[in-house]
Amino acid sequence: MATKVVMEALSPTMEEGRLVKWLKNEGDQVKSGDVLAEVETDKAIMELVARGDGVLRKRLIQENAAAPVGTLIAVIAGPDEKIDELVAEAPAAAETKSQPAAATVATGPPAKEAVAPAPPQQPAPRAPQPASGAAAPSPEPGASSSERTKSSPLARRLAAERGLDLTSVSGSGPGGRIVKRDVESARAPSGDGQRRAPTAPGEDYRDTPLTQIRKTIARRLAESIGPIPTFYLTAEFDMERVAEMRSAMAEMGEEYKVSFNDIVLKAVATALAQHPECNAHWLGDAIRYWNRVHIGMAVAIEDGLITPVIFDADRKRLSEIAREARELAGRARDRRLKPDEYTGSTFSVSNLGMFGIDHFTAIINPPEAGILAIGAIEPRPVVHNDAVIMRRRMRVTMSCDHRVIDGATGAKFLQTLRRLIENPLMLVY
Repeated sequence: MATKVVMEALSPTMEEGRLVKWLKNEGDQVKSGDVLAEVETDKAIMELVARGDGVLRKRLIQENAAAPVGTLIAVIAGPDEKIDELVAEAPAAAETKSQPAAATVATGPPAKEAVAPAPPQQPAPRAPQPASGAAAPSPEPGASSSERTKSSPLARRLAAERGLDLTSVSGSGPGGRIVKRDVESARAPSGDGQRRAPTAPGEDYRDTPLTQIRKTIARRLAESIGPIPTFYLTAEFDMERVAEMRSAMAEMGEEYKVSFNDIVLKAVATALAQHPECNAHWLGDAIRYWNRVHIGMAVAIEDGLITPVIFDADRKRLSEIAREARELAGRARDRRLKPDEYTGSTFSVSNLGMFGIDHFTAIINPPEAGILAIGAIEPRPVVHNDAVIMRRRMRVTMSCDHRVIDGATGAKFLQTLRRLIENPLMLVY
């Protein structure tokens, strides 16, 4: 009996997926559980697996094409089984949203675009199997040397757009992995048939198709910044004792090394455990106050932002948080997080201090009621013991959903956070 292969909901918030790469060809034997393709969701690159045995008789969408969840994209059947009627029932290939390999470049005024209605949400099929490991999947027989090079899916796509051979590109990612910035900084070969670089003179603009994660970011931000009545609380903390403690821990050995961000995450989690009124979700007709603290940690990736979660962060030691934060950030940048690793946070933290940003406001990730923005640690003149001296200081800004958190409530939380950060030994007892 023929088996339909549909675009599955490979993440809890996925509405459509882009087929990055077919890993099975038409005519290949397939067993249930075999990986058929790589799919870009709104969060990561995931594996789409077969749900039946037989032969992959028909692939209905091309690589780099996007399709709504529930769309028929392939058929598995017996070698001689008739599938014409099944294929005829599928949406026309033209209805899938093609993601062109190259950016559109034009020199005239842009034409108005028709806005397609958002695809309806479909119930999620059986649980997906996320891609394992950070490296790119093994190439099929006959794959080019570029495909065998350790690189991210986005880097491979950009290289194809620009006619670059990835073997000539040096990787700056983890383990020498080639990422987007490496391809963007490399020079495309000259010659007939090569696409011009995006910055070629004479071009007025270029249109780049949205990735799935960028579409989700746009939708989620529209859900947050407009409807949520947000106010902001800013405070400045003294970081001298944190810096001293961090240096002392590093001298004890590699296993005791922690970052400033690790210490902040631990302090935020500990403060939230003492202020559950800030560790909450707005549900529309109720407020959910969480008894457990799950910290979302914003991580910048090649084409957007993702927030892996450190669960029960208040109950974990600093060394555990440091190790888990490094592992989650690495998998996030490789787009290999599992869905249960980036969902379920009760409060989030966003840190741009490493980019030299002194102060900023972060947008709340609904249904959470708050997010903390962390700025750079910089020496500033302050009055200390009746003298003006230079001290390392850090500014933080808490964005609060006023439907859940009142001004005094948020201020008390920041008071507790200040006490913990300025007396960091309280975090390691």
